Amino acid sequence: MVILKSSSELEYMRKAGAIVKEVLNGLYDIIKPGVTTKTIDKYVYDTIISRSATPSFKNYRGFSGSACVSINEVVVHGIPGENVLKNGDIISVDVGAYKDGFHGDAARTYPVGEISDKASKLIDVTKGSFFKGIEKAEVGGRLLDISNAIQTYVEENGFNVIRDYYGHGIGRELHEDPAIPNYGKPNRGTRLRAGMVLAIEPMVVEGSYEVETLDDGWTVVTKDRGLAAHYENTVAITHNGPEILTN
Repeated sequence: MVILKSSSELEYMRKAGAIVKEVLNGLYDIIKPGVTTKTIDKYVYDTIISRSATPSFKNYRGFSGSACVSINEVVVHGIPGENVLKNGDIISVDVGAYKDGFHGDAARTYPVGEISDKASKLIDVTKGSFFKGIEKAEVGGRLLDISNAIQTYVEENGFNVIRDYYGHGIGRELHEDPAIPNYGKPNRGTRLRAGMVLAIEPMVVEGSYEVETLDDGWTVVTKDRGLAAHYENTVAITHNGPEILTN
């Protein structure tokens, strides 16, 4: 069931979203060669806690980190730890903050030092596909219009979208209906209504979209070990167009 948010509930979600935005922007100064993913996670935890909020992912279904920290071929759900970033890596960081009863959720992929042209293009196309998607996030449209716009843009640029993991509704719960695939045919799916809040999150790979989960039960990697990138924001559907709450 899709839960519509009132104007007062959206105001709370803006506050949670602002914290996520602050954390993600701050990571541009943290991420560099030699830094461990544990250090990144501590920064995320400390910043969120200092804003009288709670990391949404900490202990969620047993996840140990405050953020999902995914390097190179890791698509999503990388567990922070002792991994050390190297020049040329790319790293996706997915952050959620829970404040005053509501969640905000967003992700970015960052370059580590000097990266290849293809990795740079992958990051840019992933971000670009999100903005292509939200062009369709209008009252009266269909959910898969967003999905189709993302897929079309990604494939036109020579990459592929992940099929096995979706975006989602968000609000009082971290994951609410509807599920939001990054692929599909237009003019299908749930009708978009004012008050819907969606975590739209293209996950894009340079090679095959097939994935597998490592033995830790969390870390999702590309089967061909090609690079993956992730870009996500929490978006409210309004009569004035989509409002990004985390950017």
